[in-house]
Amino acid sequence: MRSALRNFLGTEAAGGIVLIVAAAAAMIVANSPVADSYFALLHAKLGPLSLLHWINDGLMALFFLLVGLEIKREFLRGHLSTWADRILPCIAAAAGMIVPALFYLGFAGSEPGLSRGWAIPTATDIAFAIGVLALLESRAPASLKLFLTTIAIVDDMGAVAIIALAYTAAISGPALLAAAVILGVMSLLGKLGLRMLWPYLLLATALWLAVLLSGVHATIAGVLAALAIPIGDDENSPLERLEHGLHPWVAFAIVPLFGFANAGVSFAGIGIAHVLAPLPLGIAAGLFLGKQIGIFGSVRLAVAFGLAQRPAGASWRQVYGVALLCGIGFTMSLFIGGLAFNDPLLSDEVKIGVLGGSLLSALCGFALLRWAAPGPRPG
Repeated sequence: MRSALRNFLGTEAAGGIVLIVAAAAAMIVANSPVADSYFALLHAKLGPLSLLHWINDGLMALFFLLVGLEIKREFLRGHLSTWADRILPCIAAAAGMIVPALFYLGFAGSEPGLSRGWAIPTATDIAFAIGVLALLESRAPASLKLFLTTIAIVDDMGAVAIIALAYTAAISGPALLAAAVILGVMSLLGKLGLRMLWPYLLLATALWLAVLLSGVHATIAGVLAALAIPIGDDENSPLERLEHGLHPWVAFAIVPLFGFANAGVSFAGIGIAHVLAPLPLGIAAGLFLGKQIGIFGSVRLAVAFGLAQRPAGASWRQVYGVALLCGIGFTMSLFIGGLAFNDPLLSDEVKIGVLGGSLLSALCGFALLRWAAPGPRPG
């Protein structure tokens, strides 16, 4: 039986198409006469959080839960079950954060106050990158899709760590301790052989709340919860059941809603001077140039030195195409940009840089993968 995330990433491109349409619709609405209503709705309070925060911090935790379940499965029983398979995406993700930061600092670091934005181009937007990859259907081998997913997960976890260390004003020790205790209880239940899902889901909700209150980005709770969900040798394990239950909701509801809520950026008042300023150029260069150079270069070096093997069935051109797709920063980059700069003018420049670098990465990566020759069939 194919796993839930593999169905999402595999030959069926419907989920990716829905995501791209949702993002395009958001851009149109944000620059239309109803733009004020669109932004007002997103920032309307629903209890303690705005609608936008409920989507980004709440619903997207379910997406990361689904991704975490798949990664756990691959680490224990699949393509990432050996160190040789694990090392490549970790090396690629690390280089894919360091090199873009250096590009940014090279373009904008010398300008007063702009060095705070060094982390903006370090993030990969997993939802949009996977959406573009899904449009390619069978032209990208399964190993390459898993490679992109793993890079993006490591990258996002690195981005969360950066936010906590560099941009979070205060971390709540008691809330972090509560999260650790909850995670420990979930792990204990798994070791005791509990197969019912509802206790894990109840504790995962409490874990999400504790992580949210801790000051760390709440979506990391999804990945942490996935690590505690038990997996067995049969297809009726808690992990299997949760994966297949989450898949349709994530692919056709949560991810498109996330795209619609976050892709709406207004271009009102933005001129050529904003586009050519050091801040947007640094962000765009980091995403488009830094990501592809860091990821593809590190993969080539890792393979050349015998540290890892190229993804099975993928050509070097296809690997390069995936490195380009990792330059889609978008939501997490915009989020970090909002933390780094409060000035409205700089915020507009952040949006331009993120949109420019992400769009270039998406178009070039898609084009290269669309016409790239396939790699050798794995033996």
